[in-house]
Order: sequence, then structure tokens, then C-alpha cells
Amino acid sequence: MSESLRNDGRVWVPKKMGDKRPPHEIPEDERDYFLERKYPAFGNLVPRDVASRNAKQVCDEGRGVGVTGLAVYLDFKEAIERRGEEAIRTKYGNLFQIYEKITDENAYLEPMKIYPAVHYTMGGLWVDYNLMTTIPGLYSLGEANFSEHGANRLGASALMQTLAEGYFVVPRTIAAYLATMPYDKVPTDHPAFKEAEQDVKKRINRILALKGDKTVDEYHKELGLILWNHCGMSRNAAGLKQAKEEIKKLQGAFWENLNMVGTNDELNQTLEKAIRVADFLEMSQLMVDDALHRNESCGCHFREEYQTKEGEAQRDDENFAYVAAWEYKGKGAVLHKENLVFDELKPTQRSYK
Repeated sequence: MSESLRNDGRVWVPKKMGDKRPPHEIPEDERDYFLERKYPAFGNLVPRDVASRNAKQVCDEGRGVGVTGLAVYLDFKEAIERRGEEAIRTKYGNLFQIYEKITDENAYLEPMKIYPAVHYTMGGLWVDYNLMTTIPGLYSLGEANFSEHGANRLGASALMQTLAEGYFVVPRTIAAYLATMPYDKVPTDHPAFKEAEQDVKKRINRILALKGDKTVDEYHKELGLILWNHCGMSRNAAGLKQAKEEIKKLQGAFWENLNMVGTNDELNQTLEKAIRVADFLEMSQLMVDDALHRNESCGCHFREEYQTKEGEAQRDDENFAYVAAWEYKGKGAVLHKENLVFDELKPTQRSYK
């Protein structure tokens, strides 16, 4: 559900572990409005990384709600009493309707059940100020590149990057690049083209030849669970090292025991997904390495070993005030550091207490 709902909804769980009573049977003094309790100045309006990390934490403690225990309540009762149901319906009616279609529950009468979900990876392709990648002529726009948001995804980032880069930057920088290009076309018999084409064909044929026991969806879910448990909203060195080993084992199993179906002579979405998951297995190892090397907490990179007494992210600007740009080398990656210089506004410790 949209995070805008936290403008009026109150997030809570039962104080007691394993309390399976319906929400209307749990009195106020037995509820833990944990964001309001921990962050009195901001309450339910803390940034998404803080809210998500705390929601997962209370569920890990055994205080989650619903059948799975992997949810917290988002309650609109107080807002409806204060502003009226019609005002809430006008503001969030479409979201309440979506929720009811999915869950068959009326959020005007009982709290929503919500839980954090992975939908974004920090960073992206390295680009220069013209939005060109390290490959001449290849540009990366929007959330696919790293340039705008640093360690914490800002609200409405997709819209902001689309407008800024799509309307104002790229039309000029691409035009300037094309103006310098020769008019001659690159033929498909060029050695570089042939080499790239053969590499792709070999990769596809290797995947198609796999006739093991497990589907690509199974490998995809296993990889996702490893990252969720060890390289998600909260991580530590021991968990990251364990994830690295588990991903390597999973990658080996993928290339030996994947059950591939279909051919390359027709639309084959299973093949498309297998190629993607093979890439994910490479990318996920880089994510773990990147999280392991950065011995600090910054934005959504929260290392449990590096936090304040209040449980907030503790940066190390002296040693880690740089962009970590990793260059792919086929096997492994090389780190390039781009120092961040702050002339006017200096970084400070954030606090939502």
C-alpha cells in the first residue's frame, strides 16, 4: 500500500507476543504504537527505511499480526473519528478499494495489515553528468542510474528523475553526442558485434541445455529469501558472510540443476526469466560485497554493528564519504571511490526523536 497512508493511519501491534485476538478486542493499553513511542517528534511520519525496519523488527520479535505474523496494523479509526469517514474516503478511497479487493476486508471498519516489501535497489548504473554510462553512447535515465538519491530513496524519486533527466538533461546531451558521431553505420560483421552475438548465443544455449529438477521460479524465490534475511533493511557482518556463501551455492545449483523448458525459436518467457535470474545471482553477490565493505550505517544501509545508543544509523564520514562505483570484471568487481565533498551543507546525524 502507498506510504501516503501513514499521513493519517496509526501503526501498531499488540504488546504481548503471539496475541491473536482480533484488533477490536485489543484495548488501547495493550497496544504498542511503536513508531509514536520511539519517535515522538515524527511518529508515523518517519522515513520509509525507519518505519520498515521497525515493522520488521516487531514481527521478528513475535508480535506481528495476521495468519502469518508478518504484518502490523495500520489503523484509521482515530482519523475517521476526528475528520469523518467522507474526508478519509475522499483522500484515500482508491487505496482502500484496492486493499478491499485484495483482502476482502473493509479498512474503514478494521485496521489494514501491512508489511515492508522490497521494491527498489539503492544505486544503479554509474553515469557521468551527461547521464552517459561507461559505454560510450549508452545512456541511463531515471532510477536505473545512481546519480540522484544516494543512500536513501527519496519520496517521488521516479517522477523527479523522469522529469529532470528526461525533459531537461538527455535531449541536450544525446544531441551533443550524436553531433560528434560519424555517419557511417557499424556493420553486423564487425568483429566486436560478432563476439558479443556469440557470447549471448552461448549463454542462451547453455541455459536451454539444463534439464534438472528445479524451476527458475524456485531459484528466484530462494535468492530473494537469502537477500531478505541477510542483506535487507538490517544487516550484519556475520549474516552477510553467510549470504555470500549461500548465494554461491545457489548459483552453482542453478547452473547444474535448473529445469529449463521450451526453445529459443518462439516466445519463451521462462528463458527470459532464467537469463534475468542468472544476472540476479551475479548482482546479488556484488550487493553483499558492497554491504560488507561499508563499515557504517548510512541511509537505508543499516549495519547493526554501527548504530547509535538510540538505535539509529551511525555514519563514518571520515572513512566512507564516497560513492562506491564497482567495475565488473567478468569474475568479481573492482571498487572505484568517488569522494563526496560538502562545501556548503555539512552532513549531520539524523534523529527523529
